[in-house]
Amino acid sequence: MNFDFAAQTPKLMMLLWGLIAFAVVVGGLLVLLDAVPAFFARRREAQLVAASVGGVAPPGRTKPREGLFALFFLLPTVLLLMIGLVVPAIRTTMLSFMDGGSQNWVGLDNYRWMFAEDAIVRVLLNTLVWVTLVPLVATSMGLLYAVLVDKARLEAVAKSLIFMPMAISFVGASIIWRFVYAYRGEEQEQIGLLNQIVVSLGGEPRQWLLDSPLNTLLLIVIMVWIQAGFAMVVLSAAIKSIPADIIEAARLDGVNPWQMFWQITLPSIRPALIVVVVTISIATLKVFDIVRTTTNGNYDTSVIANEMYNQAFRYGQNGQGSALAVVLFILVVPIVIFQIRNLRQQRREG
Repeated sequence: MNFDFAAQTPKLMMLLWGLIAFAVVVGGLLVLLDAVPAFFARRREAQLVAASVGGVAPPGRTKPREGLFALFFLLPTVLLLMIGLVVPAIRTTMLSFMDGGSQNWVGLDNYRWMFAEDAIVRVLLNTLVWVTLVPLVATSMGLLYAVLVDKARLEAVAKSLIFMPMAISFVGASIIWRFVYAYRGEEQEQIGLLNQIVVSLGGEPRQWLLDSPLNTLLLIVIMVWIQAGFAMVVLSAAIKSIPADIIEAARLDGVNPWQMFWQITLPSIRPALIVVVVTISIATLKVFDIVRTTTNGNYDTSVIANEMYNQAFRYGQNGQGSALAVVLFILVVPIVIFQIRNLRQQRREG
């Protein structure tokens, strides 16, 4: 297949200008972050030298200057947050009260549509199942891995293998599991691992991703497989940070391994457990790639993020897609607030 450079020149130029703009912005920020502190450091050093030569007290640091210095470093971050987060959030909220063409105000019609349409209610229920099962199962498996692997002979190797799915993109993991769930007719040799096991046990192959609600549970398995490694790493580090004197005192008191886990280990790693559950919950609420790659949201497997994409970009219903985005945002906010309060409480206790 021949590639026509002349026909693709506009796209290539857009790519080139984008790369140049990225290099200029990032390079400029790096230069400023290097030059500005160096300038103030040299200025401060010159003031100290002049004061020592003149035999006078060195000038003190003024709070207004420190405030301006801090503002200089915070300004790029604030601008990026405004451009990439605050402004789109406000615009999306406004679009959620408008029709599909973003021309007329329709009030709360898009939100009423969500709870009146059976297919969208199914999407909301699927999301609820995801956000209930994935954090619970992934955290439990990660904790189990952390306890079993801790101080094992090949601990480093085992942790690397368990964590490996986290290094794979959601799309890559979904493709791998599509082969696991792959189906061929009874007269053909099965290439899917799951169907091959069923056939080996005397059963009949099934189209696993077509049967609801089993297909949703099978997609959840993919997310759990990915996130369990993350949970294992965080919880394993928390277990290793438990003071040795506490563990030794518990052993002297005669506690068995089961009591050690429930009375010593679990309470000691509670902050890490909360972080893991919150992080996985937020990732689960935003899940899109797995559903998109495996079933494309068909067969009653769609979730909010996938349906938001469909409504806004496939069906041209900007209002309904924006309403789904707002609902997704509302679901994430309480989790984030809980995590912030939890971190503040830990700082006060620490």
